Amino acid sequence: MTTPLPSQPGFARLAAIDGLVMDGKATPPAALLLDLNGVLFDEQGVVSGAVDSVREARGRGLAIRYVTNTATRHHDSLRQELEAMGFPVQPGELFTAPLAALGWLERRQRRPFCLVHDAIAPLFLELSAVEGGDGPDCVLLGDARDQLSYANLNCALELLLDGAPLIGIGMNRRFREGGHWLLDAGAFIRALEYGANCSATVMGKPSPAFYRELVDSLGLQPGQCLMVGDDVEADVAGAMACGLQAVLTQTGKYRPDDRELLPPGAGLIPSLAGLGELLGW
Repeated sequence: MTTPLPSQPGFARLAAIDGLVMDGKATPPAALLLDLNGVLFDEQGVVSGAVDSVREARGRGLAIRYVTNTATRHHDSLRQELEAMGFPVQPGELFTAPLAALGWLERRQRRPFCLVHDAIAPLFLELSAVEGGDGPDCVLLGDARDQLSYANLNCALELLLDGAPLIGIGMNRRFREGGHWLLDAGAFIRALEYGANCSATVMGKPSPAFYRELVDSLGLQPGQCLMVGDDVEADVAGAMACGLQAVLTQTGKYRPDDRELLPPGAGLIPSLAGLGELLGW
């Protein structure tokens, strides 16, 4: 059972499943930030109760953001899939790491050497085009799957050793697909950081810059936003480090030992269907 939240004034705590407590002087969230894969849906389909939970939050006036580091799908494809599953997506509600990276590059007029998935490569095509013999002046790395070859990583290394900055699309360690654990972009970003003795700029969870842009898009304070995810590091710890409230779901990539990694004040629920009980709805 969850312990209901005090109703006046606001609430002083969020009580989570199995006795875990979110302490502090929290206020009821004005925005719900939702990870996609593992929270709203998984390999079996829509997570039970997820559509109803999002509908309930929207009906209570919470702003919605669908937040993902997914770098193997174009945002238009993601939007269409979400809507087909029963999650309405209003303009501006889908907030993706590839789009954040694109904005970062455009503002700085960078020409990236792209190690990204074919599905999002067209987003960066114009930036990558070489005019007048100018070559790449930065490295952009996302979940590029088989394009993250030894040869391509060494090309990236050469650029980094010459002073080019490294931009990562997300910093996740691993993900699940087809019933297996697979290395995510974060593992390859760390390898290049080590090899080139540099530090990456990360556009995606758990980057503070990414969370700042996310909160700014809502026009709210960080403490008014509640992040719900299945990744204890990128979704929960990353959000809380930036002043957001956060809840971990026991779905998707969740593992039992993740409980030991939860920051003080984080919530824990079996799935998104338990959010209403957690918040006292």
